[in-house]
Amino acid sequence: MKYVNKFVAAWVLLVVTVFCAGCSAAKPYEIPTETRAPEWTRTAVLYEVNLRQYTKSGTINEFAEHLDTLKNMGVNTLWFMPIHPISVTNRSGRLGSYYSVSDYRDVNPEFGTKEDFKALVDKAHDMGFHVMLDWVANHTGWDNAWITEHPDWYTQKDGKIISPEGMGWPDVADLNYDNADMRKEMIECMKYWVTEYDVDGFRCDYAPGVPEDFWREARIELDKVKDIYMLEEDLGGQAAANLEYGFDSNYATKVYETLLAVAKDGKTADKIKLYMPSTDNNTFPMYYLDNHDVNSWDRTIDEAFSEETLPSMFTLMFTLPGIPMIYSGDEIAYNKNIAFMEKDTIDWDRTGKDYRDLISNLSQIKSQHPALYSDNTGDGFEILNLENKNVFAFKRVAGDDELICIFNMSKREQKDIDLSSVITGEEEVVFSGKMDSYNATGELPTGVYTFSPWEFYIIATK
Repeated sequence: MKYVNKFVAAWVLLVVTVFCAGCSAAKPYEIPTETRAPEWTRTAVLYEVNLRQYTKSGTINEFAEHLDTLKNMGVNTLWFMPIHPISVTNRSGRLGSYYSVSDYRDVNPEFGTKEDFKALVDKAHDMGFHVMLDWVANHTGWDNAWITEHPDWYTQKDGKIISPEGMGWPDVADLNYDNADMRKEMIECMKYWVTEYDVDGFRCDYAPGVPEDFWREARIELDKVKDIYMLEEDLGGQAAANLEYGFDSNYATKVYETLLAVAKDGKTADKIKLYMPSTDNNTFPMYYLDNHDVNSWDRTIDEAFSEETLPSMFTLMFTLPGIPMIYSGDEIAYNKNIAFMEKDTIDWDRTGKDYRDLISNLSQIKSQHPALYSDNTGDGFEILNLENKNVFAFKRVAGDDELICIFNMSKREQKDIDLSSVITGEEEVVFSGKMDSYNATGELPTGVYTFSPWEFYIIATK
């Protein structure tokens, strides 16, 4: 499929909008089926900011003091969990969930002011960061003004507004996407943060709960203002249609689940290949070892991955085709389930492993090698068969840049691995690691080789 110019896309939407004027509900329409992520995403290293828990005050201004630390770690893209005021009515927990929004156009006073956020975005941009907002389009909090001003904007049952059915979220009210006026206002609210605050994209919460044609419409309107990056929370790929136009990336949940099983010796590494990205559009996945939901409700990163496994897991996340994401605290393998609806500041001074140098090295390698760019999928990615289910190997190629990545994803030695089909002996090691240590160089493995547990290599062939 050919790339469709965003201005043509906007013209199509305008024609459809005029045609449908006066309709009481949104109607399906024909719009372009493809878009592209902004070029800056090719080297993006994404960091999920849990603002409330990141510092003692939990404020925007105190977080801004830590931008240098994140910059030095190689992070260049900030995803802020929702910054909006949180509803009090039917609130869960003392401080409530970020995802129960009472006003889409304001900032939670717990975090600071809109002026504070604007200053933070400006400072981040000056330092070379891009900034994304977490957007909650499926539902609002119960004291959002829309509840009283526009009750028809919500799903109702027996004449009463309801929470999303079957989800166990009593603190939010389900939005009605059959209502064209609500759709329009939702898009206007998203545009507000792009126009007034210059944000660079959105991570969209529970994206499959919202009709796919809304995301298409929103993407067209947002791209009129600025080329943006759109990431959908799509666990397990249940809303693949969203990637046809609205979104550039979704969660690589199946890869995460596979890595979790591999780390616990429950699966072999060859299963990873089952969940590599498709090559029939311009999208790419987001890889993670942790996120706010996993950490708060399931397991901490150090429960999921031991000190022996984490260097290889981080390295794999940075070398597979897609965008890597670090959650607040992952850089120190934070060993606590961070409270979701209470104040629970991350203890940055705790003793334990520190992976900031590792992440910095991997970020630099990703930025320096076009073969590792996020959008280099398809012909630029090839899985290599080394006749061993525990050794996962692949090649990334972009022009003259060619890398071979080899991982022993096992707690056991893997003996007598014949590397002659993939390595000639003239290559150069870019990065390597054994157990919980890693190096910017290393001795090239050749011939018939025995891999130590969790040993890995990034090797340049040209």
